[in-house]
Amino acid sequence: MKNYIVILVALTAFTTQAQTTRKYSNEFMNIGVDAAALGMSNAVVSQTADVNSGYWNPAGLVHIEDNQLALMHSSYFANIANFNYIAYAMPIDDRSAVGISLIRFGVDDILDTTQLIDEQGNINYDRINTFSTADYGLTFSYARKLPLDGLNIGFNAKVIRRIIGDFASAWGFGLDAGIQFETKNDWKFGLMVRDITTTYNAWSIDESKFEQISGAVAGQNQELPETTEITIPKMQFGISKKWIFNYDYSLLAATNMNVRFIESNDIISTSFASINPALGFEFGYTDLVFLRGGLGNFQNELQIDNTQDLTFQPNFGVGFKYKGIQIDYAFTDIGDQSAALYSNVFSLKLDFSIFR
Repeated sequence: MKNYIVILVALTAFTTQAQTTRKYSNEFMNIGVDAAALGMSNAVVSQTADVNSGYWNPAGLVHIEDNQLALMHSSYFANIANFNYIAYAMPIDDRSAVGISLIRFGVDDILDTTQLIDEQGNINYDRINTFSTADYGLTFSYARKLPLDGLNIGFNAKVIRRIIGDFASAWGFGLDAGIQFETKNDWKFGLMVRDITTTYNAWSIDESKFEQISGAVAGQNQELPETTEITIPKMQFGISKKWIFNYDYSLLAATNMNVRFIESNDIISTSFASINPALGFEFGYTDLVFLRGGLGNFQNELQIDNTQDLTFQPNFGVGFKYKGIQIDYAFTDIGDQSAALYSNVFSLKLDFSIFR
């Protein structure tokens, strides 16, 4: 009869003490976009070169030759949570480009039972309502080619909006910066720093709503959570190279080193930073059909006997591109090698050159 305890947990989970640093704030912005990238375990920072570069590395936007539109949908936790993404990018001139993208990650139709029992102890199921908890990320991107041949830079300005029904909401702001460099022998390098100035979230909590659930746990006096959280920077470094065989066949190999400035159970972890590698491959035929695979999310998981086992997340993907239309599919966490749940991801990319 006290399911509303879940709402209290949600409130405290999304807030933190004032002027303290949350290690995992705004994690929905780290899930990833584009089934083609997810199929390669996100090892795309160095070679991303389309509308999705606004997310992976804004420097890659300079490679687009016409306006592009991207869409993606995926579901998590047995379709309880839904992730949706839309992006648009366009070149300004032959040296610069801009883009805009929107991410929504949310759970809808959650039962609100805070009014189920009235002051006299009567139960009225008509007083049950539903609400949604949703996170939104709106990103504005700019990229430009530098005078040094092969060197490009890009920047993101992000607006974060997080909502927990009528109980609480937050606004956040942050910046990203990225660099790409391509050598004359086709090696590509990329560096992406997320939340480079830290991303600041300010929460607003409805005190009247909180009072309805603050006594949910007997004998506990829950105080109103504080309303400040800060997302610390993350860094991704990537290297990739593409080979062409007999004009029709191609092989792209890429690797990323994902760095977080916290101590965690990543495969490489210190008190200063943790490093998690990712490996990705893409086999292409006549730039029409693509087969992708990757390994990522390497973790040292503590077992019940206090030993540690290395786990990882394998991904698989396929893609089809015809003229300016590209459809991609990714199947993540094959064989359940890690604790993460598998997901089916679909994405669509449209190049406006097909209308020219």
